[in-house]
Parts: sequence; C-alpha cells; structure tokens
Amino acid sequence: MFFHTKELQYNAKPSNPDPVYAKKLQEILGGQFGEMTVMMQYLFQGWNCRGDEKYKDMIMDIGTEEIAHVEMIATMIAQLLDGAPVREQEEAAKDPAIGAVLGGMNPQHAIVSGLGATPTDSVGYPWNSRYTIASGNLLADFRANLNAESQGRLQVVRLYESTTDPGVRDMLSFLIARDTMHQNQWMAAIEELEQNQKAIVPSTFPQTLEKQEVSYSFMNFSNGEESSKGRWASGKSMDGISNFEYVANPKAMGQIPKLKPSPAYIHGSVMPGQVPPGIDKANFDQANQGNELH
Repeated sequence: MFFHTKELQYNAKPSNPDPVYAKKLQEILGGQFGEMTVMMQYLFQGWNCRGDEKYKDMIMDIGTEEIAHVEMIATMIAQLLDGAPVREQEEAAKDPAIGAVLGGMNPQHAIVSGLGATPTDSVGYPWNSRYTIASGNLLADFRANLNAESQGRLQVVRLYESTTDPGVRDMLSFLIARDTMHQNQWMAAIEELEQNQKAIVPSTFPQTLEKQEVSYSFMNFSNGEESSKGRWASGKSMDGISNFEYVANPKAMGQIPKLKPSPAYIHGSVMPGQVPPGIDKANFDQANQGNELH
C-alpha cells in the first residue's frame, strides 16, 4: 500500500519560468535513465524479490523514494511552464532573439498536457517498460541498478551545468546527492552479495559445463595491442578462480557455415543452376527458358 503526503520530499521551485528547460528536464523524468525508469525498476524488483527480507525492504525503500523524485520533477516542469502559454510565445517570437529561445519549447506541453509534464523523454519519445530490469537475480539486478544510477546522476549533473536558475539548481543538487547515496548503496549491496556467492552471474550454473579453455581469455579482435596493458588481460581473474590470458591473434574455432536451400513454400532466392526443392527440373527449365544471363 502507498500513502501520499502533500509535501514534496524536497523543494521544486524554479526562480523563473523556462519552457525550453522544461523540455530538457523531461529526459530525467521519462528518459531511459530517468526517475520513472528507476522507480518502476526498483518497485518490480521489490515486488518480485524472493531473497532475504532485508533486500526486499531496502529495494522497496528506494523504489518508493523514486516515486517522490518523479513527483518533484513533474512539479518542477509544470512550474517552469507557468507564464509561458503559446500566445505569449507567439508574441515574443516577433523579436527574433526572444523567438529563438522560446522556439525550443515542447509544443506538447501546451497542446497535450496543458502546461504539465508528460511521461516522455526530452524529444517526446514515450517512456516504456523495456527500460526496466527485474530479473529475479539480485546480483544481476543490483549491477543494473548501479548502472542506472550512474547514468542518471551523469544526466542530472549535465542539466545542472546547463542552467543558472538557483531554484532549479537547488532541486538538482538534492537529486545529485541522493544519486550519490544510491550508487554507494548498490555498491555496498553488490559487495555483500559477492561475499556469499561467486561474482559471476548466475553463480549457480556449474562452470564445468562451460568451454573452460576460453573462460578467462581476453581476445584481441581489433588493430593494436594497447588492450594487453589492462587489468583484464593478465593476473588473477576477478572471481579469483583463474588467471586472465591475453590472446594476441585469436583463431576461428568454428565451421564455415553452409545452409541448405529453403523449401519451395518459402519462395526464397534461386541460385544459378539450382532447382528449388520439390520442383520438377524439366518444368523449371521450361518455365525459366530465355531468362539465362548473358
């Protein structure tokens, strides 16, 4: 059960309206790494959690907090759109300098949402659930969560740098701080899980069933050998089980693929000199008489 309180988690009060910046803020609301994504990702991970109750409780804590962040950003977008209806834009656009600025407003903010936020990114692409990851494997999910928070914090920082509005920056500084905590949180949870299981996901699959001779080989598949200097190319593997090996000139280990012709009902391509399967050769030759290439 969720219970809504009227107070925001933190202030969302811009100093001045800015419809162009409202469009930019849509990215951290409904974009791939926006607050809607982490909100839904964490909630579904929590609802589906079958592990230790402390992990479920932690996931639900952060998932519920992300609902508050969605509300804060939606509120900020709506207030950035205050005082910027279409008719005022059109009037302002008579001045070329002002028009160049206001011309970047998302028209859907006026036409579709009535000067409010929309569940879309900064170019109007609708948010969708394919952005989310909830696999049921906590280690895999927590690593995905760390990536989401890393990308999200990066985008918020870039937005912070692109405005001078003190009210907007105040809200963004709060979100940046929470993303700092959330990255630390997921790193702590990942470290804890790795202490109790192998670092490779899934840890329950018998490694003896792998082609183990290539399990720890870094293969040089591009020009240059600078990659041989990395931690991933020599020394103990990160899971502590083996040692990395650098393969400077990897060799092909598979067959040369050769597929059979498709059956007649597929109506695939017919190669020179080939009679499609199930077709009488004499009839085929007669039907194609005169079609030979010269």
